[in-house]
Amino acid sequence: MDMDAWPGSEPGLGAFLRSRRERLTPAAAGLSGGARRRVPGLRRDEVATLAGLSTGYYTRLEQGRHVSPSPRVLDALARALRLGEEDRLRLHRLAGRNTRRTTAPARVQRVGAAVRQLIQSWTATPALVLGHAQDILAANDLAAALYGDFSRTDNLLRMLFLDPAAAVFHRDVEQARRRAVADLRQTAAESPDDHRVRELVGELSVRSEAFRALWARDYPRLPPYEVKRVHHSAVGDLELHREALAVRSAPGQQLVVLQAEPGSRSADALALLGALGASRAARRGRDRDA
Repeated sequence: MDMDAWPGSEPGLGAFLRSRRERLTPAAAGLSGGARRRVPGLRRDEVATLAGLSTGYYTRLEQGRHVSPSPRVLDALARALRLGEEDRLRLHRLAGRNTRRTTAPARVQRVGAAVRQLIQSWTATPALVLGHAQDILAANDLAAALYGDFSRTDNLLRMLFLDPAAAVFHRDVEQARRRAVADLRQTAAESPDDHRVRELVGELSVRSEAFRALWARDYPRLPPYEVKRVHHSAVGDLELHREALAVRSAPGQQLVVLQAEPGSRSADALALLGALGASRAARRGRDRDA
């Protein structure tokens, strides 16, 4: 007998999750249905991916193996399973949680004035500040020019998986994606209830098959970044050394610096990119004054 299904009582958490998973079609969840499926509805790994959970953790939930999910995990599951408000409340009740929505303290996403001034003073080195979910919170002029081929420069993962420019900009886009997903997996493991991370995982899981495949894969953590090899439409190929430094005044934020070897072709390309950016800014200023 199923551990959480008892005659004459309301189905337990596991049975409820399983029933809602089996009734949700891949199309309704924003996934490709594939040619043939051996199970009705979604698979466990698909629900786990959409909710930003590991497959093992979600499996334990369905099996009733003494897992006590937090309210934010339950809300992530409700979104993944496309539950209405009544079913969302029922999910919380079955898990023994208060059904009132609560808001966990948000991480600091503002960049301090001193840090902004610092990166803007580096005119020969691209620098940016990343949030814990790889949101780009601030960038100096040269970093903005370096990423200028992207349609949006808001989040490194969204840029890597949702913008076609990534396949040209990154000379090894698959390696860049694996590294970025490994970083996100570490953040998710350290902060399993983080709303921003779950939101990002859910969006990318729905919109990118490549992200879903990497997120579901188990692989060892990759070594730190050493050299970032990219291609810019205006100045060609660049090789940049990447350093990431923690911002002590804002936990979760990183200051990322991309440096070219002095005297190298990449250093010359960065100088040209900065000059092109300054020229465009001057033209915009003249147009505004005209």
